[in-house]
Amino acid sequence: MKPAPFAYERPRDLPAALAAMAGTDGVIKIIAGGQSLGPMLNLRLVAPDLIVDIAGLAELKHVERNGDDLVIGACVTHADIEDGRIPDVTRGAMQRVASAIAYRAVRNRGTIGGSLSHADPSADWVSALSALGATLTLRSVAGVRRVAMKDFILGALESVLRPGEIVENVRVPVMAASARWGYAKACRKTGEFAHAIGAVLIDPEASTARVVIGAVEAAPIIVEDAELFGGRITGDFAKRFDPRVADTLLSRAGITHAADRHIHVAVLRKAIAEAAA
Repeated sequence: MKPAPFAYERPRDLPAALAAMAGTDGVIKIIAGGQSLGPMLNLRLVAPDLIVDIAGLAELKHVERNGDDLVIGACVTHADIEDGRIPDVTRGAMQRVASAIAYRAVRNRGTIGGSLSHADPSADWVSALSALGATLTLRSVAGVRRVAMKDFILGALESVLRPGEIVENVRVPVMAASARWGYAKACRKTGEFAHAIGAVLIDPEASTARVVIGAVEAAPIIVEDAELFGGRITGDFAKRFDPRVADTLLSRAGITHAADRHIHVAVLRKAIAEAAA
């Protein structure tokens, strides 16, 4: 199949892109790398009236260190992160996540902002950036607002983005020297969508933990206390991981099949073990 007819604009800068979105009635879609939107157009799962191409906007490819945050433009590609073309404030965590996204051809064109905007629960950045405590800058002609990554995803393919609004950048906090990171996922074969993701950022010195159970066909399950570890974050936190608590959280999230919950728990345990190693 081929896409339904649509109008197309390739604005010269970000203000022009926002103006095009604000000045058009009907369904508007943003395209950058096109790795999600392209197939959906061809299958006619979406039929926009206008596509605004932001792939060439230099403002959205800018990366800078701002205090304790790394600010990453929405059009930075997965390959840019994988290849170390941007500064690393996560001690290799983001680079490793990026390197495991789909296939190299997808990583060459797919963008971090596009992945988040698509809001696929099985997307790596949705879970990883939630665990890393990232914040998103959203922009429209009406102004700018900041949203924590953990609050951005509402459900499968659903986010807090408003009409005429785009993800401008992602702000990733510098990872503390005492923090420990773990990330694992289960795919039926390499490069396919994950059907279970576990992401953890644990800091025993600060007694803090952020645990994310992703790819649950809804918003990720985010735990920001020590409930999964018997109420304490210490050096032996992996030994005190309670799979029954994780199983209960999955049940509450609507994962009714015991085998599916088992896979999620096993992947989460693997991520926690990696952080503890």
